[in-house]
Amino acid sequence: MKRILLPTDFSDNAWNAIRYAIQFFKDEETTFYLLNTFTPVSYHAGYLIENPTLYGMEDVGMINSKREIERIEEKIKSEFKNAKHSFVRISAFNTLIGEIKEATEKYNIDLIVMGTKGATGAKEIFIGTHTMYTIKKVKCPVIAVPSGFEYEEPKDILFPTDYNLSVNNKYLSLVKNICDKHVSRLNILNAYYGVPLDDEQEEVKDFLDEYFKNNAHIFHIADGMDVLEAVEDFQKKHKINLLVMIHNKHSFFENLLFTPVINQIAYHTNIPFLVIPSEDRIGKSNVQKTLKNEEDTYSN
Repeated sequence: MKRILLPTDFSDNAWNAIRYAIQFFKDEETTFYLLNTFTPVSYHAGYLIENPTLYGMEDVGMINSKREIERIEEKIKSEFKNAKHSFVRISAFNTLIGEIKEATEKYNIDLIVMGTKGATGAKEIFIGTHTMYTIKKVKCPVIAVPSGFEYEEPKDILFPTDYNLSVNNKYLSLVKNICDKHVSRLNILNAYYGVPLDDEQEEVKDFLDEYFKNNAHIFHIADGMDVLEAVEDFQKKHKINLLVMIHNKHSFFENLLFTPVINQIAYHTNIPFLVIPSEDRIGKSNVQKTLKNEEDTYSN
């Protein structure tokens, strides 16, 4: 049984992401957790002490939140009528990211699906804040669904990688499960700068080849491009339904000097974007052991 968290602020953008998630898991036993958070605009700790009537505002906020979540659930059931799906409603007086972190741990969430507006030009720095903070702060895979994107089955998936990933990353099983359930083709893309892969990168590439041996998969090289250029160029030439990347943490100084690739792609992509958390890499001697002892968490 899948456990999927669906944050909503009751906007069209959030509803579009919910519809995507319902269709994405239409053939699987799934529990969807509908989450809404609320806080007064002027909320801060000092205000709470000086204005005890704020608790009355909390009551009103809770009533409104519960009513709207119930309406969303009924709307889902009316449109999709799927006996495999069940719903849990969560209304919380909390910040969105704080409540997402709590709900993810409390309910053992497998995946978060949320909407992102996307942007162009100077607006990029202000757009997608909640999505980006969720990716950065929450140890859980996230699918960001662009505003207005109409559901497409993920038949062709693009997975850009530099092969500097951990072969024991438990979330790789989510990608495998998606390929299994949707009979997807996985396009593994490497941006090449003229420097050949080292031994560890070659071993990771071989691992991926073996790991996805029962799924259609193709290795691609983008010559003389950075990752963002490679992704954009690939999408111009091929129809892609889902983009997958691993979120590698950047150091403080890297964040000051460079915009992480995840941020750039999240702001520019016009297709759903799955980000899976990184894991610490394991030694070369453990690669085959990982393959032999693989436990596909997402297949049950």
